[in-house]
Amino acid sequence: MNPSIQFCSRCGHQVSLKIPPGETLLRHVCDQCQMVHYQNPKLIVGSIPEWKSSILLCKRAIEPRYGYWTLPAGFMENQETTSEGAIRETLEETGAQVQIESLFSLFNLAHLNQVHLFYRARVLLPVFGPTTESTEVALFQEGDIPWQDLAFVSVRETLAHFFEDRKNNRFILHQIDLDPAQETTPLSISSKAAG
Repeated sequence: MNPSIQFCSRCGHQVSLKIPPGETLLRHVCDQCQMVHYQNPKLIVGSIPEWKSSILLCKRAIEPRYGYWTLPAGFMENQETTSEGAIRETLEETGAQVQIESLFSLFNLAHLNQVHLFYRARVLLPVFGPTTESTEVALFQEGDIPWQDLAFVSVRETLAHFFEDRKNNRFILHQIDLDPAQETTPLSISSKAAG
């Protein structure tokens, strides 16, 4: 539970942790108006932008993992679909416009209260460059991917599955549950594939 929730967003009174009637989990509940303040996982949406046989990566200009390479991705906004969020994040981080093809990977990071979704995408024109969120943006062939300098396990796993599926000429949806121990373990392409 997020300890930063101390006051009700409706009436301003203090909240307490309790199990509301009809529920089974602890929630922040207002002591005055009884409003329940739900906390739910955050969605991170991104793309695997492909131009011909290369993948567009960006080097992070922000924390966490400043200076590491990543696929363009970020928090989904209200009033947008997951694919719209992936398109927006790709534009914000690389300057490139993409066309979404299909959902490719879904990562459950329960320990971080996050779900990561990556879509296969086609770069519409080879127009891209650094942004306020990226110090460098570049196209990489499979053999040139900076594997040791990738920012996140979900990015590393997504790319590994992508290249494997591309070799097999069959793209499937990969659903993977990551736990904290996997954040420091070597690359693995063992996953629960859905499709």
